[in-house]
Amino acid sequence: MAEHLRLGVNIDHVATVRNARGSAYPDPVRAALLAEAAGADGITAHLREDRRHITDADIAALTDRLRLPLNLEMAATPEMQAIALRHRPHAVCLVPERREERTTEGGLDVARDENRLAHFIAPLRAAGCRVSIFVAADRAQIEAAARIGAEVVELHTGAYCDLHHAGRPDERDAELARLTEMAALASGLGLEVHAGHGLTYDTVGPVAAIPELRELNIGHFLIGEAIFRGLGPAIAEMRARMDAARAAAA
Repeated sequence: MAEHLRLGVNIDHVATVRNARGSAYPDPVRAALLAEAAGADGITAHLREDRRHITDADIAALTDRLRLPLNLEMAATPEMQAIALRHRPHAVCLVPERREERTTEGGLDVARDENRLAHFIAPLRAAGCRVSIFVAADRAQIEAAARIGAEVVELHTGAYCDLHHAGRPDERDAELARLTEMAALASGLGLEVHAGHGLTYDTVGPVAAIPELRELNIGHFLIGEAIFRGLGPAIAEMRARMDAARAAAA
C-alpha cells in the first residue's frame, strides 16, 4: 500500500478576503477547522512581515484552537524568530520574502546564506519546532539545507505549474523530472520532502506520484475553488486526487 501523502491546507487567502474589508470575517480559524473536517492533515499560515493577510492574532488563535499540526511560514528575521519561539508551532517553514511580490516567487537561497541560517534555526529546533526550508529543485540549495540542520525541505512547484498552464508540455515535463530527481536527492540526504506552490486539480497528480514526497501544501487554488463549491468539497476533491495518484504510482 502506498504511504499516505499528507495534505497541508494554507489558509492565508481567507485572511486576504477578510482584510479587503477590514472586517472580522471570513475567519481563518474557522477555515482551518473546516479543513480538518474535510481531510486535511495540517494547516499552513504565512505570517508576512507586512501582515497583508495572516496576522499575529490569527497565529495566536490557531495555536490555541487547532488540533492539527500548524506549519508557520515566515521570513528568516529576528522578529519572526521571536514569534515562532513564543508560539512554538509544530513546524516552521522559512521562505524568501520581498515586500513588492504578489506571492512567494522562488526558493530560499540557503547556499548563499548558510552560516546565518544555521544559527537562525538552532533555537527553533531547540524549542521543538520542525524546521523546513522552502527551496527550488536545485542540488546546491538542498545540500545546503541538509548541512545547516533543517529536517525538511519543501520543493517549489510554481515553475512546473506555470509551465503546465502556459501550454509548454516539454518544459513542464523537464521541470517535473527535476522535481523528481531532487526529491530523491533530498530523501537520500535524510531530509523529509514536501512540495507546494501553485498546485491545482490539473497539476497535483504527477507531483503526488513522486514517491519521496510526504506532504503537499496547497492554499490559493483551494480557497478560490471554495467560492464555487465550498471549502470542504474543494479539499475533499484534492485529497481524492492525491490519493488516486499515489495509489496508481505504487
